[in-house]
Amino acid sequence: MYRTKTCGELRLSDAGSQVTIAGWVQRTRKMGGMTFVDVRDRYGITQVVFNNETDAALCEAANHLGREYVVQISGTVAERSNKNPNIPTGDIEIIAEKLNVLNASEVPPFTIEDDTDGGDDLRMKYRYLDLRRNNVRKNLELRHKMTMEVRRYLDSKGFLEIETPMLVGSTPEGARDFVVPSRMNPGQFYALPQSPQTLKQLLMVSGMDRYFQIVKCFRDEDLRADRQPEFTQIDCEMSFVEQDDIINLFEGMAKHLFKELRGVELTEPFIRMPWADAMKYYGSDKPDLRFGMKFVELMDIMKGHGFGVFDNAAYIGGICAPGAATYTRKQLDQLTEYVKRPQIGAKGMVYARVEADGTVKSSVDKFYSQEVLQQMKQAFNANPGDLILILSGDDAMKTRKQLCELRLEMGRQLGLRDKNKFACLWVVDFPMFEWSEEEQRLMAMHHPFTHPKDEDIPLLDTNPEAVRADAYDMVINGVEVGGGSIRIHDSALQAKMFEILGFTPERAQEQFGFLMNAFKFGAPPHGGLAYGLDRWVSLFAGLDSIRDCIAFPKNNSGRDVMLDAPAALDDKQLDELALKIDITEK
Repeated sequence: MYRTKTCGELRLSDAGSQVTIAGWVQRTRKMGGMTFVDVRDRYGITQVVFNNETDAALCEAANHLGREYVVQISGTVAERSNKNPNIPTGDIEIIAEKLNVLNASEVPPFTIEDDTDGGDDLRMKYRYLDLRRNNVRKNLELRHKMTMEVRRYLDSKGFLEIETPMLVGSTPEGARDFVVPSRMNPGQFYALPQSPQTLKQLLMVSGMDRYFQIVKCFRDEDLRADRQPEFTQIDCEMSFVEQDDIINLFEGMAKHLFKELRGVELTEPFIRMPWADAMKYYGSDKPDLRFGMKFVELMDIMKGHGFGVFDNAAYIGGICAPGAATYTRKQLDQLTEYVKRPQIGAKGMVYARVEADGTVKSSVDKFYSQEVLQQMKQAFNANPGDLILILSGDDAMKTRKQLCELRLEMGRQLGLRDKNKFACLWVVDFPMFEWSEEEQRLMAMHHPFTHPKDEDIPLLDTNPEAVRADAYDMVINGVEVGGGSIRIHDSALQAKMFEILGFTPERAQEQFGFLMNAFKFGAPPHGGLAYGLDRWVSLFAGLDSIRDCIAFPKNNSGRDVMLDAPAALDDKQLDELALKIDITEK
């Protein structure tokens, strides 16, 4: 055997036993006639001692070990005289009797330690080395434990794990597809699934009743911290259910994951917040409720006093930052520049301090009496020492989104976005449609298979923009970790939905006829939800990006710098696929 023990399992109770370990050399230290070698594997680190007095040749061999050499070492477990309380094996060491170098290593391009000296690009190029680091490995272990708990929970609730195809038809409605040319069908293409949406609905028509799948999905979108071109969903669907049935079951799953993986007991029901309230009070459909600073609208108070910026605004609103009246003019100027950045787009910011005596001192004092400023203070229920920050604009929705960014930045600066604190809620009652300026038509806010609220169905003919959907998103700490909806199961209603979205009957039949035809054969009422596994793991691991909880992620340009992908195909492959490349310079 290469080993009888791993590098993480030896304890003081093993003292005196003969063992063999195998792993990578973390570091070597020479102290007088002794050489100490730390050997690492997935399970931990064990210190090995080579003594020049007892075996000079063996000690000399140890002196030539380099970082990341793969070694096999046999010896006797002994109690350490200089114990290390920071590692589980810190009470023992192995007195080496045999050393076998299984493989030498070049000097790695960065240190294989938690606090490495490797930058992001370098670590992604040598990701197989980065994965040896303890903190990155722990993220993958957490991911494994989460998938195991998900399977256990859903199995206990009667769900079947069923695989769906990776090669499907393209659905242009929504995000861009990754397409795959078919060699056997020249000029035709598969798409990689953005979601198994229609397939899981067909499984409900098939009578499977409860389905789940931990599935790879693909979207050809611009990347950001919580988005990769390929990602993993915990995809679920249920028959004979209403919205509350799904919310209750998957809220239960969330509480189960918190308890089993984080040791956090969530006993209270999650808040359910209508989408309209989320946008009105937080400027986001995924509000971070770990802290307050709820928006207060100030139109009635601040308009009509001669300050043109406010008098001409379609929306005036603000937040109250507790205890932040000590902000200096420099800090306030920096906040103003922050909201004026192009990606936020505000034109400026007004501030007001609540002084120790209760008076209000603002940056627009010359336009407002103390009486008006006191009304503003009361609107916020502000206290002495608080700081009020106000934005305005000619578009209420855009201004609220700008105010949302300001709120999140103040939460960060004041230390209110604690990664060890969790605020969970459901955002419900989403609009069914949203207007696309680019397409100049209504688009489905979620997808075209979402069921409208029963009471709003009559509005489909008269005022479709007012229709609300039976849709719901789970939000934790300002991150959408999952979402779903009740689905349409009636072919006539589905046809109506396609009509509103601008589909001709022919196009609807061409793209989704298989689903609409299936509905004619007794489709049950059904609905579901998909959680983002990558987002769940990064949330539990306290990461700012999902990249470090994925074994082999892409960079911000969608490239795998380790595999150098994507890459060009040779002419033979292109000919087999009946493809011709014509790249036009932009």
